[in-house]
Amino acid sequence: MNAIDRAVVADLTEAERTRILAKTARFAPPPAVLADGRRELVGLSRDELAAVLADVGEAAFRAKQVWHWIYHQGATDFTKMSTIAKPTQAKLAEHFVIGRPEAAVVQTSTDNTRKFLFRFRDGQEAETVYIPEEDRGAVCISSQVGCTLSCRFCHTGTQTLVRNLGAAEIVGQFMGARDSYGEWPSPRGESPRLLSNIVLMGMGEPLYNYENVAKAMRIVMDGEGIGISRRRITLSTSGVVPMMDRAGEELGVNLAVSLHAVRDDLRDEIVPLNRKYPIKDLMAACRRYPAASNARRITFEYIMLKGINDTPEDARELVRLITGLPAKVNLIPFNPWPGSPYETSTSAAINKFSNIVMDAGFSSPVRAPRGRDILAACGQLRTESQRTRA
Repeated sequence: MNAIDRAVVADLTEAERTRILAKTARFAPPPAVLADGRRELVGLSRDELAAVLADVGEAAFRAKQVWHWIYHQGATDFTKMSTIAKPTQAKLAEHFVIGRPEAAVVQTSTDNTRKFLFRFRDGQEAETVYIPEEDRGAVCISSQVGCTLSCRFCHTGTQTLVRNLGAAEIVGQFMGARDSYGEWPSPRGESPRLLSNIVLMGMGEPLYNYENVAKAMRIVMDGEGIGISRRRITLSTSGVVPMMDRAGEELGVNLAVSLHAVRDDLRDEIVPLNRKYPIKDLMAACRRYPAASNARRITFEYIMLKGINDTPEDARELVRLITGLPAKVNLIPFNPWPGSPYETSTSAAINKFSNIVMDAGFSSPVRAPRGRDILAACGQLRTESQRTRA
């Protein structure tokens, strides 16, 4: 692509970004001010935190102290902030609050996967899943209540988008999961951190709530707080092409693409977003993604649907699409949910598909289903929240 072509793409992309952000603004989260007038501190950037503390007469150094207590120590009570004088603790409690979403329901699977139904201040709910491994684990975080994409194989897609989650609600899911496992304060090398990774693969399309997601991830990545490296954060998208460029430029986290089909006609059906951003445009955005490298490969998520997208021809076309990219493929056996119209591909079909991809030089593991018995597996998340109608 020459300089003129790049300029044209940039102009079109910026216009589309503006349209996306304007469209999703009407699904904004509620304000971070309680009925009693106190302000929520979780979800504020460092500069915003310093500003609201300055408004009540606190010096700049106070923001660093409070930030440490909120995000490193996990404090929710100002009286626990032992490095802050008691009169100041009382003043902060008068003006501010440090909240968490309520863990309304917590379920633990037979394979130790844990699912949280988090309830937010306005009563809306989203699900979060912790998937443990032997010495680490990933917290699968939601970015929206419901979803607007209506992917045919996904249970979340049957729930109309209710609203976006705010930065406090997004980072609060991780903090709530850490509460559940007693991981405050952060370990300092003497033991492995169990909640070690974040995957934005829960309810919703993260790139349709980009501003709040980006703000939350900057808080999570801050080295003086939660301190999770961008290399341990993966953002999954169904292919919001203009926002992929922006996420790569500004966040640089790992990218996962929910591909699921290699032909436009089929992907139009099962991932309707493809009608706006077809496979050709999606793959071009993947090739532009600046954080991709041999050390940080783009992950292509591929749900295996019996008789739909699981043929050897599909596997060979997938190889053609990703050739030249630093890529790996996650093959995900379809996880059934009540009323779902699909069946899981046979083990023989999955293994044959995987072998074709691996023989072409790409890692192609078959993801073992986790948390199926509590509807916590990939594509099974859904809540009863509904959008308030005027």
